Amino acid sequence: MKKQPIKRVAILGSTGSIGINALKIMESFLDRFQVVGLSSFSNTTILERQIRKFRPSMVAVVDPKSASDISRVFSAKALKILSGSEGLNVIAGSEKVDIVVVATAGFAAIYPLICAIKSGKHICLANKESLVSAGNIIMNLVKTHNSLLIPVDSEHSAIFQCIRSGDARQINRLFITGSGGSLHGVSKDRFSKLGIKQVLNHPKWKMGKKITVDSATLMNKGLEIIEAHHLFNVPIDRIELLIHPEAIIHSMCEFIDGSVIAQLGVTDMKLPIQYALSYPQRLETPFKKLDFSKIRNFTFMQPDRMKYPCLSLAIAAAKLGGTATAVLNAADEIAVEAFLKKQISFIKIPFIIEDVLKRHKYIESPSLGQIFEVDLWARERARALI
Repeated sequence: MKKQPIKRVAILGSTGSIGINALKIMESFLDRFQVVGLSSFSNTTILERQIRKFRPSMVAVVDPKSASDISRVFSAKALKILSGSEGLNVIAGSEKVDIVVVATAGFAAIYPLICAIKSGKHICLANKESLVSAGNIIMNLVKTHNSLLIPVDSEHSAIFQCIRSGDARQINRLFITGSGGSLHGVSKDRFSKLGIKQVLNHPKWKMGKKITVDSATLMNKGLEIIEAHHLFNVPIDRIELLIHPEAIIHSMCEFIDGSVIAQLGVTDMKLPIQYALSYPQRLETPFKKLDFSKIRNFTFMQPDRMKYPCLSLAIAAAKLGGTATAVLNAADEIAVEAFLKKQISFIKIPFIIEDVLKRHKYIESPSLGQIFEVDLWARERARALI
């Protein structure tokens, strides 16, 4: 067998859960991947350990003070240290990079993502907000610049893999599954008394705080429906959410002949990350595999829209399209941030998002500049409500 060339990888958001897991995978395949770029917002403790271990040629630290701290530790001759958000763009578009893992959180990831797309990179996308806010623009750029965009989200990775078994033009429905989050077994009348610890106690996945709160409100699933619409060019009304507490079936694709293809696996984000990195190949994983002899049930149920108003808000915004999804995303980011800072109660999150959506001036086919403006307006409006 012909030896595969080593792929040079940059991880934007290397100190977060996706970035850390991506590096664990690359450790297992040193003959296939080389770390050439890392980035963090301000977590210099983890970033410093990663630099010493993987010896990248360039690093970006968004927070200027944290960038100065890293500069004092490492010689500029051995390591190019970039400061501020522009550093992410430089790494994403660098000729020294073959694969870019976009694992930074929030709307700000759209800038380095576009740089990576315009540079024709192989992109492993683990950021929801960019596609939710500007999905049409992003996907048009992917086509124009012939870049490769592989989703890292377990649900979208599952759909991506399922679609490969058929003809994408013959998709009838997509089924996105969700465990139900930390509040699946909690009655709605207890929501007003929920604290941060309970909301962040996800039964299946270990994720960042923001996405875990979104999982508890089911906003995360609403955002995933919007993402799937853009990634796979399937209408919103043909994308369904099923609550699947076992979290073994990660999503499914139904074709026009009634055949349903599902992707199954253990609840381990390293699997979809590895698939995105190695695509179109599959590599033998050193990680845990599914043991069917221990599976007793596959259960599915419709989500309770009354219990989870954020899901209905997301689907309504998705059907409207245009600037509605950018406003949805921005308002959600601010509301969740306020909850995590104990500035608002858990049940206020959907009310803030709904108010901002109602007040925004809708644009059906926005430019990227208009999306940025709407994003800023929505954040300011949400903050004013807190």
